Amino acid sequence: MSLKLIADSGSTKTEWCLISGGKPKKNVITQGISPYFLNEQQITALIQKELIPQMKAVPDEIFYYGTGCGTPAHVKLVSRAIKKVYPSATISVKHDLFGAARALCGDGKGVVAILGTGSNSGYFNGKRMVRNNPGLGFILGDEGSGAYLGKKVIQHYLYNTFEPDIMLRFEQKYKTGAAEILEAVYKKPLPNRYLAGFTGFLADNRGHFMIENIIEDGLNDFFFNHIYKYPESWKMPIHFTGSVAWGFRDVLQDLCNAYELQLGEVMKNPMEGLIRYHRR
Repeated sequence: MSLKLIADSGSTKTEWCLISGGKPKKNVITQGISPYFLNEQQITALIQKELIPQMKAVPDEIFYYGTGCGTPAHVKLVSRAIKKVYPSATISVKHDLFGAARALCGDGKGVVAILGTGSNSGYFNGKRMVRNNPGLGFILGDEGSGAYLGKKVIQHYLYNTFEPDIMLRFEQKYKTGAAEILEAVYKKPLPNRYLAGFTGFLADNRGHFMIENIIEDGLNDFFFNHIYKYPESWKMPIHFTGSVAWGFRDVLQDLCNAYELQLGEVMKNPMEGLIRYHRR
């Protein structure tokens, strides 16, 4: 009986699911894998250290959908890294946006968006991504992402823009300061993951006008810079996946209503849809 291993990887975490006979057998969570931040040896070491001890079965096929895998060079890098761990497996590496499209649309058409640690979007014609407005990463873009929203939280704190009660809540929750924040952002590894960690502060303080403004403005930037670029957005539902999309799905609905767009399915993560797709 063929064993299939599905991986959905973002910058923060990777979810692995082993399927046997069309049924999920084992789920494992490891650190996120991004070829922008990890080289081939580091990816191999991460899989050996975090995945292998929890999942000892050897898969026959691996379907990996990951952030940063939109270029041939990154696809080859991730493929080689996985091949070192599973030399006998047939390996398919695709971009995480393609995985989201398969999870949300199957073989159908649709506008698909990811709002997680990073952000991305595109129009899927049922077989491939026909249009993809680039995310540009957390420094130049990633509007609406966890890193983008977290950066706004930090700016409000460091610029002393927050009202006193919100400043106090921030200080009580994080017990940090300017020097520590700047070191984490500019000197330590994985600054995008660090920034995205501050979206929890937004979720914890819903209802305050400053918090709501950050959320709405950040997601509106995503709509304006990305969703607006697809003519299909006015013809069919717009599907979302990712922790930010799931956590602030009420704001997504409000924005769709304001722009006269139709909100489609919102998934916390695409694994359930990917299992459904690959078990066929």
